[in-house]
Amino acid sequence: MLPEFEAAGATLIAISPQTAENVRDGVEAERLTFEMLVDQGNKVAREWGLVFKLPDYFKEWYLKFDIDLEKFNGDASWELPMPGSFVVDREGIIRFAAADPDYTKRPEPTEILESLSGL
Repeated sequence: MLPEFEAAGATLIAISPQTAENVRDGVEAERLTFEMLVDQGNKVAREWGLVFKLPDYFKEWYLKFDIDLEKFNGDASWELPMPGSFVVDREGIIRFAAADPDYTKRPEPTEILESLSGL
């Protein structure tokens, strides 16, 4: 729905704690056409109150599936940002917010698009 967001005057930006190299590789592999910003050390996510530390048993589970957050994120914190979707207007006011530690629970793009009307 990127064209619909752009037609509504919005700019889609994704923020990731992964290293710049891993973000670049992901953008190329997925052929993404929107901006991906690096939030090294989860600094922005921390400011927004969206950081959580994975428990040790999750760390073991992730590593069994070859998901090494130390490698991907470039630090040993084993912290992740809570997945979230936000609409921020030109004055910096948050007009829509949805965040949930369960990455499978996300707003539908149409819901976000609706929040853009009237901005």
